[in-house]
Amino acid sequence: MDRGKRPDLAARNNKIYLDLKDIIKENALPFLPAKSIVKFGAVCRDWRLQISIPFFAHSQSLSCRSTSGFFLQIHGGSPSFIPIDANSCGVPDPLLRFLPEPVDIKSSSNGLLCCQGRQADKSYYICNPVTKQWKKLPKSNANHGSDPAIVLLFEPSLLNFVAEYKIICAFPSTDFGEATEFDIYSSREDSWEIAGEICFGDRKVMPKSGVHVNGIVYWMTTDSILAFDLTKERAQLLQGDFRGFLGVFSGKLCKVYVSGNSIKLDILVNAHSNTMPMRDRIRMWSQKQTVVLDSKIVGGVATNYSVLHVDSDIMVAHCGERTYSYDFKSCATKLLSSQADIFYQCFPYVNSLVSL
Repeated sequence: MDRGKRPDLAARNNKIYLDLKDIIKENALPFLPAKSIVKFGAVCRDWRLQISIPFFAHSQSLSCRSTSGFFLQIHGGSPSFIPIDANSCGVPDPLLRFLPEPVDIKSSSNGLLCCQGRQADKSYYICNPVTKQWKKLPKSNANHGSDPAIVLLFEPSLLNFVAEYKIICAFPSTDFGEATEFDIYSSREDSWEIAGEICFGDRKVMPKSGVHVNGIVYWMTTDSILAFDLTKERAQLLQGDFRGFLGVFSGKLCKVYVSGNSIKLDILVNAHSNTMPMRDRIRMWSQKQTVVLDSKIVGGVATNYSVLHVDSDIMVAHCGERTYSYDFKSCATKLLSSQADIFYQCFPYVNSLVSL
């Protein structure tokens, strides 16, 4: 009979500690940004070994998907990086000097950057700025122009241990006057292929405006929004008032524009409303959010915003010499940067260990 025997509390607490340590190692570490993971590698030998396993990098690229910072491309200057939290997010070389030549960032997607070299051949590079891994892409047969309308598409997959991605470029047709064609690069085939679809019309695609939403790429043009379905390889024009900036919110295309002292966010609810019968009440856009940045942070400059990025978590706006972020969950406004340069391109970045 051991009814009166007291339990060994020290042994029980030690087992709880070990179980908790394993739980954190297996289930919490993959959700952390890369900079934090590097720090936690110094906690103990087990954690260091866990982090060094290639499968862990793959798991982290699947689990860590939140925007952790932004690369800013200044016109004619070097890239720079602004972390949302400098303690947990960062890259070892924000200037991307590990690439073989100076570059301009053209697009980003889930931890990867698509850059274009500044030398005469204007080569494209795909890189992960955390691991400094990079790849030079083969030359396309199409003429993308001096400022290509590039969009990088990378969605981490459980079954793909090596990143598979696509790049799509909308470029002015050289064979047909006043038309736009589409050149697509696939990492699986390691080659470019011009789609059979041609969008006719005298319009200019805005190079800095491309976004990807659920297999469809959208660009702003001089008079509409140009949509290209990658699965069907079909183009569509969305007509209407499309001032402002394109982004992704709640898994849908959104447009963002400044109205007085507020920033309006509308989401696309019906891409085919312009084909509906006249006087039909179905609208193409529905207003989702109205954002007023904290006047204590931004001061009296509310009508001069330029929106640089928006997703379901965060919005970035530029005004004068300052760049601000707005967190949709906490409704908090934060000063990100006080750099004076105004020719910004803003690229959202996920601090990922994804391998090329």
